[in-house]
Amino acid sequence: MFATLSSRLRDATNKIRGRGRLTEENIRVVIRDVRQALLEADVALPVVKSLIAKVRVRALGTEVSGSLNPGQVFIKILKAELVATLGADDATLNLRQQPPAVILLAGLQGAGKTTTAAKLAVYLKENQKKKTMLVSLDTRRPAAMQQLATLAEAVGADFMPFNDGEQPAAIATRAISEARVRQSDVLILDTAGRTRLDQELLDELTEVHGISNPIETLFVIDSMAGQDAVQVADAFGQALPITGVIITKVDGDARGGAALSVKSVTGMPIKFIGTGEKTAALELFDAERMASRILGMGDVLGLVEQVEQKIDHEKAAKLAKKVKAGKSFDLNDLKDQLSQMMDMGGLAGLLEKMPLPGNVDPKAMAQGMDDKLLKRQVALINSMTPDERRFPKNIDGSRKRRIAGGAGQAVPDVNRLLKQHLQMQKMMKKAAKGGMANMMRGLGNLGGGGFRPG
Repeated sequence: MFATLSSRLRDATNKIRGRGRLTEENIRVVIRDVRQALLEADVALPVVKSLIAKVRVRALGTEVSGSLNPGQVFIKILKAELVATLGADDATLNLRQQPPAVILLAGLQGAGKTTTAAKLAVYLKENQKKKTMLVSLDTRRPAAMQQLATLAEAVGADFMPFNDGEQPAAIATRAISEARVRQSDVLILDTAGRTRLDQELLDELTEVHGISNPIETLFVIDSMAGQDAVQVADAFGQALPITGVIITKVDGDARGGAALSVKSVTGMPIKFIGTGEKTAALELFDAERMASRILGMGDVLGLVEQVEQKIDHEKAAKLAKKVKAGKSFDLNDLKDQLSQMMDMGGLAGLLEKMPLPGNVDPKAMAQGMDDKLLKRQVALINSMTPDERRFPKNIDGSRKRRIAGGAGQAVPDVNRLLKQHLQMQKMMKKAAKGGMANMMRGLGNLGGGGFRPG
């Protein structure tokens, strides 16, 4: 997430981290580097100028010069201005309406509206215990309705199909009545998109909005579209009473310009960010935590929340009890950890939220640790016998060849897995003896060898 921007800002701020004294000259140098990093991230020029001007005034003033730790204060100033740029508004959804509360999704074709509709249903179900119905108003795009129907079934949401020749406004009217009959708490309307903004689309959206009277009208924007997407968002905002923005495909955006620009340019608060393809990969936007992640300061609170939601607490308790009792961390335990890691976005996703040292790049640290590699490692464990999983020290050369063949892999892959297991075993022992601090140091060492593919 924002990999290039985070790396560039990390390089810039590393020049002053730990400095006991700062001069006007080295402050100007780091501000210049920050400005360049923002421009390369495709942040809108007016936003860059405004942010840099505010940082410069505060950094060159008494706020830094009078501080005992000016390097840290500068980073604090930069973070505060990033938070202000991202928008510190309340990002929660307003559902204070007699059910069904209607949420209207608008945006250009390809922005990810349909997938976002399903993600919202998951979020509302898991976090607010809301019963949701999904309805497609896209009568032009082939298979649009079927795509949403498939997603609705996958996430456990209600769905209402439209009839041949039925117009979007009529579908919306019928959907509201149907949602009442089914006692749905929330009705999410997935509107049609276009490859470009045109009057026909705006007229259709205006009509649907007037009929459905949504309590939330959310503009879905593709983060990789850069400044163009922000301009389109502004145009939509002039035609519709947009209440918020959802930024999609943030996991694939190395720049981050749209996220940093959209609030300043449009005045619309960012409500959610899409962080992956899975239907659970939707995060409630928090400017403070996002700024921390952009600056490489981690998002510990977000990590804790993620762990609380995804981890199997019963298994975790059993493992903790097992390790504390001095029993060995075996390959069955490793398999459980790998599976849970996949559910939480892999090692890269976890490291991104951890507060790492200033010179550590979480993306580089987790290089190669994608879902495919994790699945391959699980496949190797599945290829072992129960005794081999319990006693990995007994796995000799012939066993390695058999395990590798059974998983369609090579012996070096087995060796790397066994090395990884030993590292995890050491981490668990440290956690049992010295707590989280020792475990974190172990995790840092983990990125140095055993996790890397060949």
